Amino acid sequence: MKITLVTSSMLLTSLVLAACASTDDPDVASNDQSATTCAAVHIITARASTEAPGEGITGALVTQIVNTSHQTVSRASVSYPATLTNYASSSAQGVAALKTQLTTQVQSCPDQKIVLAGYSQGAHVILDVLGGGGGGSLGASTPPIAASIASHVVAAVSFGDPRHVVNQAFDLGTSRRNGLFPRGAAQLQVLGGFAPEIEAFCDANDTFCDSGASTAVHLTYLNRYQNAAATFVLGKVGG
Repeated sequence: MKITLVTSSMLLTSLVLAACASTDDPDVASNDQSATTCAAVHIITARASTEAPGEGITGALVTQIVNTSHQTVSRASVSYPATLTNYASSSAQGVAALKTQLTTQVQSCPDQKIVLAGYSQGAHVILDVLGGGGGGSLGASTPPIAASIASHVVAAVSFGDPRHVVNQAFDLGTSRRNGLFPRGAAQLQVLGGFAPEIEAFCDANDTFCDSGASTAVHLTYLNRYQNAAATFVLGKVGG
C-alpha cells in the first residue's frame, strides 16, 4: 500500500474523526504554565489524523488525569498537520515538532514528570519520538530523541498506532496483526527499553493498527480503555 493513496476507509475515518473531535477542547497548543512556575506533571498530547489543532478526543483522558491527580498538572498539544493525504510528511513533522517541544520543556522544567499521549497518527508520533521514526514508505529513518530528554518521560499512552507490531512487551488490546507501517527491529529494540512506561492499545480489526477493516474499532478506544489508561498514568506520576 502506498502512503499517497487514500482509501475509502481513510476518508471515512477523516470524516468521523472530525465529527468526534471535541468542540470545547482547551486551548492547549502551547504550554499553559507561567514562565516562572513548573507544574509537577506535564502532559503533551498528539492528536489523531484530521482533528482540529489541540488535544482532540484524547483531551478527555487528559482532563480525567488532571481532575484526579493530587499534583499540579499542566497540559499542551503538539502542533503538526495531522493530515492523511500526505501522511509520511505529516507524521515526520509531528515527530520533529514533539522532539523540539519535549526538549524545550525539559530544559525549562528539569524536575517535571512528563506524560505523552497520542491517538492514531498522534500515537505514531509519540512512539517514534521515543524509539526512532521513518523507514520504508515513511521515508528516511530518524533517530530517537536523546536519552537525556527521554528519561524525563514517566508514562506514554497510545491508541490505534499505525506502526503497531504484535507481541511487544508494552502492547495491550486484542490485536494479532501488525499495523499499516510496522516499526523495524532497531526501533522496537529502543522502544523496548521504555516498556514499563508505555501502554499501547490496539484492538483486532482496527483499520490502521491491526490492518483490519473497522474504523469503528479505531475510533472508540477511549470508550474501552480511558479509565485503564488514566489509572496507568496516575500510577506512574505518583497519583
